[in-house]
Amino acid sequence: MKVKIEKTPLKDLLVIEIQSFKDDRGFFVESWNKKDFEEVGLSADFVQDNHSGSVGNVIRGLHYQNTAAPIAKLVKCIQGKIYDVAVDLRTKSSTFGKYHAVELSERNGKQIFVPVGFAHGFATMEDWCEVQYKQTGYYDPQAEGTIIWNDPDLNIAWPVKNPTLSEKDRNAQNLKEYLKNPAF
Repeated sequence: MKVKIEKTPLKDLLVIEIQSFKDDRGFFVESWNKKDFEEVGLSADFVQDNHSGSVGNVIRGLHYQNTAAPIAKLVKCIQGKIYDVAVDLRTKSSTFGKYHAVELSERNGKQIFVPVGFAHGFATMEDWCEVQYKQTGYYDPQAEGTIIWNDPDLNIAWPVKNPTLSEKDRNAQNLKEYLKNPAF
């Protein structure tokens, strides 16, 4: 397997491209191979896989888990196209409060590695999208936090207007509120 790692402007946040084998039958790809990823410097022990389906004009996030149950994620879009966003919440980081976005789709096959200390979310860019992601920790609702998607201090250039949101995402804190009790 050939793995290409693309560093982003945010420390430790990586975009990953993996070799895909295509022929007249379709394609085959190893989306995760611990040995191959370790050879390019990415080591993670994943313990949970998640799969979500979302209709068009949805934003999910920006979610994180604090140091009581920290998680890193490896995210890919297996159907449709999403605008995937990660925000650095590590207060001692030189890129604290900055975000990076990347388009993930079934067509481009890109993945994003979201390290511990980041909030993560995405917007759907097609009528139906399915996203799969691996986590290095287990989901813990007591450790979960959410940053509001349209925080003016983050100024994220979301590609959707008036998105459908969960109640949790509608009532999320902004970055200034996060700083009163930071998780990282």
